[in-house]
Amino acid sequence: MVRLTERAIFIMVNFAVFFCRIPGKLTYKKDVLLYKCNIAEKKEMKLTIKIKLSARRMHMFIDTHVHLNADQYDDDLKEVIERALQNNVTKMIVIGFDRKTIERAMALVEEYDFLYAVVGWHPVDAVDCTDEDLNWIEELSSHPKVVGIGETGLDYHWDKSPKEVQQEVFRKQIRLAKKVGLPIIIHNREATEDVMKILKEENAAEVGGVMHCFGGSVETAQISIDMNFMISLGGPVTFKNAKKPKEVAEQIPLEHLLIETDAPYLAPHPYRGKRNEPSYVTLVAEEIARLKGLSVEEVAKITTKNAEKFFKLN
Repeated sequence: MVRLTERAIFIMVNFAVFFCRIPGKLTYKKDVLLYKCNIAEKKEMKLTIKIKLSARRMHMFIDTHVHLNADQYDDDLKEVIERALQNNVTKMIVIGFDRKTIERAMALVEEYDFLYAVVGWHPVDAVDCTDEDLNWIEELSSHPKVVGIGETGLDYHWDKSPKEVQQEVFRKQIRLAKKVGLPIIIHNREATEDVMKILKEENAAEVGGVMHCFGGSVETAQISIDMNFMISLGGPVTFKNAKKPKEVAEQIPLEHLLIETDAPYLAPHPYRGKRNEPSYVTLVAEEIARLKGLSVEEVAKITTKNAEKFFKLN
């Protein structure tokens, strides 16, 4: 058993995976990192690297909302994931919001031990959602690595799906989440009043959930918290003109916050306008730390603890 820093471990794994091109599987649990691979050309020999991490661990991050299943990563997904690991993003939750992205999310969580999935139907595409789709989502919810239902909610910015259809599909997914006992991940764009109204009417507090990429007021954040919801902040909190997210970061206790990227969308400063990726979640944590007058280590520690507890990742 060799004691090394996380950086040394990732360099070693990088060498095996990307330089030697040795196929293998990387797993991380508690303080032990395992890498299993085949190293012989003619005879199958299994090499297992088992390393006990140093007791003084570097701070770790969890990206609680990322779309690694998006087309934007088709050419370099492995490199994107590796960059996240190199930046101590040790767990990521992949969001599936239609047939294609759900199927991709489920394939990813089977391949990578440190990835988890949320499955649901996006409000923009609510008009395409059938009862068959919802039954399929319910079936998938029993998978041990599915940790939530969503992203669902309301999006009044786009008009592909009528408001009434969005609201109906939203209500159905809240009821589904309550039936299977999983938290709800909420997408809200220009629809705060109706989102909060429906959450109350459907007693969503029974399972709670996450206000994804929250951009509302401190008052709305507090009402959400009172309904058993976590507040998740993403790239917009780093934008200079993002008054509300910054106020939420400053005033809402850290115990109620999660961090996310929503990658490949909404890249934080200084990458705004470019493709986002999960390694950038550290920039979100840095801005929250700055606004609260805390260390990045403290923000990483508490938000990681929040995510692991809320989504039952351990």
